[in-house]
Amino acid sequence: MSGDLQGSFLVKALKEEAAKRSITLDLIALGGERMQAAGAKLLANTSSIGAIGFWEALPFVMPTLRAQAAVNELLVKDPPDALVLIDYMGPNIRLGNKVKKALPNIPITYYIAPQEWAWRIGDGGTTDLIGFTDKILAIFQEEAEFYSSKGGNVSWVGHPMLDNLKKLPPREEACAKLGIDSSNKVLLVLPASRSQELKYILPTLAEAAALLQKLDPSIFVLVPAGMASFEKEIQRILTDHGVNGKVIPSSEVDALKPSLFSVANIALCKSGTINMELALHNVPQIVGYKVSRVTAFIAKYLLKFQVDHISPVNLLLKDRLVPELVQDLFTANSIYESSISLLYDNKACSDIINGYKKLRDTLGEEGVTNRAAIQILDLLDK
Repeated sequence: MSGDLQGSFLVKALKEEAAKRSITLDLIALGGERMQAAGAKLLANTSSIGAIGFWEALPFVMPTLRAQAAVNELLVKDPPDALVLIDYMGPNIRLGNKVKKALPNIPITYYIAPQEWAWRIGDGGTTDLIGFTDKILAIFQEEAEFYSSKGGNVSWVGHPMLDNLKKLPPREEACAKLGIDSSNKVLLVLPASRSQELKYILPTLAEAAALLQKLDPSIFVLVPAGMASFEKEIQRILTDHGVNGKVIPSSEVDALKPSLFSVANIALCKSGTINMELALHNVPQIVGYKVSRVTAFIAKYLLKFQVDHISPVNLLLKDRLVPELVQDLFTANSIYESSISLLYDNKACSDIINGYKKLRDTLGEEGVTNRAAIQILDLLDK
């Protein structure tokens, strides 16, 4: 989902920059509806393909292989003039290696590279990435420093969310647009861009929300659906837990985001790009994540996976600004306790908002996707 979103921003910027250079650009992509709406031709829709973990990835093996087959056919029949990889580490590393070997003259750019600078899990992917890329466009300064230290040709362009900050409407106006009472405290629940997250994350968030509503019936829950296919399952989980709330259809989420951010007192969310978006719009948040026990065991004991923070907000600040609850600590009671602090302690919220201001200073300047597009097209001129 975040790859499709960031890809859509880049597609728009590439088309704008190409028009300035009088270049006719044919953009063929693996992505989703957002990239398609921005002007890319989808070779395969991959928005529903994605998982964190080993056991969780099994259902997506065949869809991934079909998408890869479509790419392989294109590379033979109509090779591109350039390749841009966005996020999505495993498949993109394999694709980058394949293209560099088969078509060595095609410039390869990696935009939003894997966060190996934040993980302690070995340098295998980094070595491959450095080997096949002509340019790495880093969105974090520490990311740029890491890949540069490994020998990569890196430019720090800044974080693309800076180009898409929303002007938030007044709270009463936003409440009216969403059809809720302005006297309500609003809990914004953002659980899932992957189907596995509905299973492992939303039920616990819903249980915590029900506990909070039992304490304070004025609390109302809003849950934006990450995909249309999630909507019924989200509603079922809310109903099963007795949560008083509303599911925002995925088709309306982008347009309603400014209103959602305006009305939210706090957000309960998974880790990921959404953490940055909430931070840039000054919404206090509690971050959580959980995977299957099998995946957790493999990551901890076999791969020796370690990370100081799961939220990019805390990762960049090198501090636990927003609460993080991972795996066994991700429980309804722990979320409930953290939520009470933010809902009823103005100082706790103020501390987070002040921390967000420091975060903003680390992200660069606006014009991120335009800078990325310029560097991608410059490679075509060489």
